[in-house]
Parts: sequence; structure tokens; C-alpha cells
Amino acid sequence: MTKMTKDQLAVNNLRMLSVEMIEKAGSGHPGLPLGAAPMLWCLWSRHLRIDQRNPQWVNRDRFVLSAGHGSALLYSLLHVSQFDLTINDLKHFRRFGSQTPGHPEFGNVPGVEATTGPLGQGLGMGVGMALAERFLAAKCNRHKSLINHFTYVLVGDGDLMEGVSHEVASFAGNQQLAKLIVLYDSNDVSLDGPTSRSFSTNVRQRFASYGWDTQLVEDGNDLEQIDQAIQQAKQSNQPSLIEVRTVIGFGAPHAGTNLVHGTPLGKKGMSVLRQNLNWQAEPFTVLPEVAQLAQQKIVQRGMAAADQWQKEVVKLAKEFPQDLAQFKNLFCESTNGLQVSLPCYESGAEAGRDTSHKVIQDLADQTENLLGGSADLSSSNRTEIDNSYLMTPQNPTGRNLAFGVREFGEGTILNGMALHGGVRVFGATFLVFSDYMRPAIRLAALQKLPIIYVFTHDSLAVGEDGPTHQPVEQLMSLRQIPDVEVFRPADPNEVLAAWDQAISAVDHPTILILTRQQLAVLPGTKKLAKKGVERGGYVISAQKGLVPDGILMASGSEVALALAAQKRLLKLNQDVSVVSMPSMERFCQQSAKYQAQVLPKKIRRRVAIELGVTQGWEKFTGIDGKVIGIDCYGASGSMDELLTAAGFTIERIINDYQQIHINDQQLLSINGY
Repeated sequence: MTKMTKDQLAVNNLRMLSVEMIEKAGSGHPGLPLGAAPMLWCLWSRHLRIDQRNPQWVNRDRFVLSAGHGSALLYSLLHVSQFDLTINDLKHFRRFGSQTPGHPEFGNVPGVEATTGPLGQGLGMGVGMALAERFLAAKCNRHKSLINHFTYVLVGDGDLMEGVSHEVASFAGNQQLAKLIVLYDSNDVSLDGPTSRSFSTNVRQRFASYGWDTQLVEDGNDLEQIDQAIQQAKQSNQPSLIEVRTVIGFGAPHAGTNLVHGTPLGKKGMSVLRQNLNWQAEPFTVLPEVAQLAQQKIVQRGMAAADQWQKEVVKLAKEFPQDLAQFKNLFCESTNGLQVSLPCYESGAEAGRDTSHKVIQDLADQTENLLGGSADLSSSNRTEIDNSYLMTPQNPTGRNLAFGVREFGEGTILNGMALHGGVRVFGATFLVFSDYMRPAIRLAALQKLPIIYVFTHDSLAVGEDGPTHQPVEQLMSLRQIPDVEVFRPADPNEVLAAWDQAISAVDHPTILILTRQQLAVLPGTKKLAKKGVERGGYVISAQKGLVPDGILMASGSEVALALAAQKRLLKLNQDVSVVSMPSMERFCQQSAKYQAQVLPKKIRRRVAIELGVTQGWEKFTGIDGKVIGIDCYGASGSMDELLTAAGFTIERIINDYQQIHINDQQLLSINGY
């Protein structure tokens, strides 16, 4: 083998490990690992501070592979850095149940900081991590530097084409997140061909306009140039973008073209690559000199940094125990003990968003690390923390975040903050605009992040703003996202209870759907709401007799309508029960016995009422029942006009209920209920 420097050997070893994984799997993306290996080796061996003994060390540097299709390179780096990822794990790349999935998955293997793959979102999560670092540093570093680390992100052309990259980069520049350093793998190629087909942006000028520090590294194989650029970026008082000019698929046939982007090289291609890299080692080999270099430059350097940090913690415990207590309180799941402590409502009426605002103040008073914001709608969503101020570069401990009109970016930043740890976050917008945030909500669910979303202006009741602002399909569509709990409370007491469930969640996101219009305090909720909302659905008003003639069920503001219809039906000798269903997901998690208590199987005359699409309610009404909803768009007009025109009236409920004719000899048609 021709004499190479140890760094060159390490780079080529990472390249070969990565493409060998892809070749064995029969699928993957060799282009990025072959082109970007030098910059990531430089970053990991000279700058990144991590500790494989304690992958969750709170003051570690964070690295996010936003271009998640290059996962083979990340796994190769983790392996040589002695994380819990074996050669056998590398050999099982992309196989079912492996520790090395096709795209990085948070929680799947130590050292992976975020689930990435949908392009652009990793950049947003990096912004969130850097934001959390700055907030916590400002709170914890009074006497010792407990929180002081960088967030590094690798992006590609695809990441920077996605619209979310504009949102989060603009936000980061405005916040002057100096601890954020982005490496841009700039190779002029995307999946379908040259980027010139669709992308001619001057990226450095673009980021400079956002308020970023920018640099260019002309040769992506020059470790010294890359090292100097990172050193310079670490001294900046702005977020940094380092454009590194690389050759996609370096050393392979078709290098520099899209043909090497996402297809294994094949036997012939691997032979050419080995020849071009002058590589003679057997497949899945880590050369002894490379292992030794990684031990010195990554493992020992990281361990030394972690050990030095621990010494500072010991000193702090002796000299300033109150500072250490505050630090531990922030990082030791302090929000687990949070609960809504506001008294239940006896009477009156209040908009759901206004009750929520009171809850936010209550929770913010209990912990100093609850923070959140809105997509330029906080005054309308009512999500301000009154006893705090806006987070700015000058006031980094402010707990009110101005995300601007950037719902998608907001969602990714919230994900990054939650992944960083030490903070509990919430975000808000109008329900109809949740569509903009949906991809980030999905990644929050995949990563089991306990983020709280406050979506207000929940229905046609928005009124005169018209159909563009009136959510119809959003509510039910959010319920379809796995591992997300959606709550649509019916009155102020249910809002309190829904927030209680949201703040106690530890392994899933929670969505609160709240009204702009006032909700009257409903009879019985002072006693019933807390447990009823916890179970997702409950009998809010029972029938007069032992067994109901039928069941009316609803969520949100329509529960009051169902209660009014119950009274009218009783005068018509129809004795029905009313069920409030604030969370379908939570109700379906309850025991079959409890579900049958709320929705007795023998009672097949059922009407569901909700200001949204009807699809989904048939699970609870069965094919014999009826659903009063809206399967078309709204219109501009007053709330009362719209609700009447859409059929949300007592008369419509009674009419639909009376049209249900059940032949008791028929087989039950209720789907399990």
C-alpha cells in the first residue's frame, strides 16, 4: 500500500467501511460517505467532544447528520469512536431489527443525536439544540462553565433546497446562535442530476443575508483547510456556514454525477474504488493504525474533556452547591413532577385559549425551564409567559420564543430543543396551519419527544376569516399520526385536565386543540373532567334510567350542544347519555371493560357531533349510527350563521337520532363498542 498519512488512511478506511456496508446491504447511498469522509474525520478527530462511556453526557458537542441518507458514514465514525456499534452491526446495515437502520434513528444506537432523513429537518433540529445550549448556559454558568458546547450539522444541497432550511437559518441568524456550525457538503449533484437543473442559489450569500458567518473550503479533501475553517467558525459571534467543495462518490466510477448518489457500486465499481484509493485491506477491516489514531484523537480527547468537566462539577458542589442544585434540577427530568395546580371552575365561560394561558402561567411558575412560543400568533394563541420576556441574543434566558411566520421551522426547532435536554417546550399556531408543521410533528412522534402543541381557532367558529382559516380535516388528520395524543377539551375544566396530561407526558407529543370562542363550564366537569380526560372519554351526563336509549357523543364545543339535545330528547321520551370524547387515542387505550361502560355494546342508537370531517367517528358510532360533521369547506360569515348552515343545531341532532332505526334481531354492527 502506497504510503499515506495516518489521517488519509483514516479517511479512506471510513470510506471503505461505509461503501462495504452499502454493498452488503444491496442498498444505500455511497456518494455522500465517499465525498464527505474527510470533513467529518476532521471534525470528529480535531473538534467534536464526545464520550463513548457516557453518550448522554450533557456538555458533549452535538453532531446532526441532516443529510441522513449518508448514515453509513455516521455508523462508521461511531464504530471507530468505540461507541456500542460492532463490526457485526455494520454488516447488518439496513436489515430489519438492526442497530444500523437506513437513516439515523434517535434512540436506536448511542451517538445518534436525532432522527434524520427528511431533508432540512436536521438543520432545524441543530438550530434548536444550539438555542437550548445558549439558554441553559446563561442560566447555569454563573461560576463554572457547566454548559459550553457546540452544535455541528452536516447538510447537503437537498437540505438547503427544502423550504424549512430558509425558515430555520433565518431564525438562527436573528438569534445570533454563535455555537452553531454547519458544514455544507457542496458537490453540485442531487438525486436526479446536476443541481443546476433546479438550484442556482449562491448559498453563502444567502446565509450571509440571514446574518451568518460564511466560509468556503475549495478542496474537500484538504483536512488542514477544513480544520482552519472550523477553528475560525468557533471564534465567530454568529452562526457559521462552511461550504466545503466535494466530489460526490470520490474515487468511484461515475464520481461527480448522480449515478453514484444512491446505488451500490457493485463488484466492478468496488474494484475500481479500491484501486483508486489504493486500498488492499479485507472488507470490514479497521486498520490497527486507524484504530489507534481514533483512540487518541477521538476517544481519549473526548474522555479527557468529560473528565475535566466532571472535576468542575465536583468543585462546584463544594464552592457553590446552590448552582449545582439548579443545574441538576434542570437536567434531571424536573418537569416530571409538574402538574396543573389551578382550581377547577365552578361556573362561567372562557375561551379555551384563555384557560390555556392561565395554565401556562401556573406551570411556568413551577419550573424555570418551561419555554415556548408561536408562529407570530402568541397574542392570539395566548401562549405568552407573562412573568418572562422575549428570548433574544441580549436576553438569552427569555422564555418566550418569537418563531416568526415559520410553522415548519418552529416544529423542527422544538424537536432540537427537546433532544438537547434540560428544557420543556411548547409551540403554537392556528389549527388550520398545523399542516405546515406536520412533518416536524411526525419526527417528534418517531423520536418520542414530549413536545406540547397548542393549536387554537379550532373550527368553523373562526367565522368571518373564511374557509382558508377554518380547519375541517386537520383535527382528524392529526389523530392519525401514530404515537401522538390529541386532546380537544369541551370546557375550562377539561382544558385544565388536558394540560395536566400534556405536561406529564414523557415519551410522546401532545396536541391541544383549543377554541377562540368561549366555552361555558359544563355541569359535572368540576368532578368528572380530570379522570375523564385522563381516560380520553367519559359519560359527562348519564341517562335518567338504568340503561340509555341511545348515546350522543362529541368533543370540544359540541359537547354543550349534545347536552342541550339530551334535554330536548328527554322531553320526547328518549333517555340518552352524553359522552365527552376529548381524546380518541387515549380512550382506545383504556380497558375493554371501561370502554363498554362508556359505550355499552347493546346501545346502537348513537350520534357523534364534531366540527370536522366525519371519517373516523364510525369506529364509535358503528354503521348504524350517524355522524354530524362537516365534509366540505366553510365560508365567510358569523359563527352563528356558519354553525347553523352546517347543521350544528339541536334540531339536526334530534332529527338524525330519530332516523336511526335498529332491528334488534340484526347482528351487532358496532366495531367493538
